[in-house]
Amino acid sequence: MKPASTLIRAGSLLALGGLLGGLLGGCNSQTKAPAPVRPVLTMVVAPAGEHAVSHSGTIQPRYQTELGFRVLGRIVSRNVGVGDLVKPGQILAQLDPLILDLAVRSSEADLAKSQSQLSNATAAETRGATLFDRKVTTQADFDALKQAREAAAASVQQAQANLAKAREQRGYATLSSDLDGVVTTTDAEVGQTVAPGQRVMTLARTDARDAVVDLPEDVTRSLAAGASFAIELQADPSIKTTGKVREIAPQSDAVTRTRRIKITLDEFTPAFRLGATISATPRALSVGPAAVDPLIELPGSALLDRDGKTFVWVVDPAAKTVRTVPVEIAQRDAHGARISGGLETGARVVVAGVHSLAEGQAVKIDEGAAR
Repeated sequence: MKPASTLIRAGSLLALGGLLGGLLGGCNSQTKAPAPVRPVLTMVVAPAGEHAVSHSGTIQPRYQTELGFRVLGRIVSRNVGVGDLVKPGQILAQLDPLILDLAVRSSEADLAKSQSQLSNATAAETRGATLFDRKVTTQADFDALKQAREAAAASVQQAQANLAKAREQRGYATLSSDLDGVVTTTDAEVGQTVAPGQRVMTLARTDARDAVVDLPEDVTRSLAAGASFAIELQADPSIKTTGKVREIAPQSDAVTRTRRIKITLDEFTPAFRLGATISATPRALSVGPAAVDPLIELPGSALLDRDGKTFVWVVDPAAKTVRTVPVEIAQRDAHGARISGGLETGARVVVAGVHSLAEGQAVKIDEGAAR
């Protein structure tokens, strides 16, 4: 049996060890404090079509033809006006044909004269050949008669060509339509003298129509040929159709700073008459026979490029942490990108400081700057 003093000393040592252990444990807990929660700027993503803005435009013909007479003359009749529908072969206007008729008559007289001269030259050549065979005339005289007959034949050909030209010029006194269309402008009146090629009226085809819209630079920057638009008639919004961008102006208007786009209507609807005012709203791009889901627009600061792929940081609303999600880019420029896959509508994406985040890092949404 140990003495009591030994037991007392052992108990004191155990108590001292426990006290030291507690102090050391407290120091270790202070050095392993949790990382601070980082505030981040975020936005809730939505398809671009859900917040697309409508733009006003007009229905215009895809093809227009400026019509004019091919000869100088004074207009004596104009049979159509603005808005009139015309058919192929329909007479639209006429010039005073008097001078052209006189030219035709003059050419006919020249032709008759040339034919008479040819007849006389042919008879003279026949007589000369008979005399030459009988050794009555010389070779030189016979050659002269032959040359005269050939010259007379050439004169007949020239007179025939002049007559054909005069008759063709006479036909130019009538201005006719060569297609189905509608008259959009008239630029000359009855009694006015017009020069060859001067515009008399403008004829537009009715089988192909475009919606023409002037868009600001920030909108056209993300557009490309084939982009889809929803078109509705402003006079009756229940009348709707769709169309695809056919042409984008290469530069902006110097005054309005807008670029003109032409949208080909997918379906021909008589209600969309030429000159009608419409509203055009960007829609999802079409790929093949079916349309893909509406694209999501993100600023360039939200994109993280790593190992040849593009990612975004998505906030987990329950755990208040972030994780990387790979995305598919449909279009991208210096200002941002349109996402075609990888993100769901309603996801909250970090849009600033994406290069300094870590996987699973705790974050706090900056309510004052969140979008």
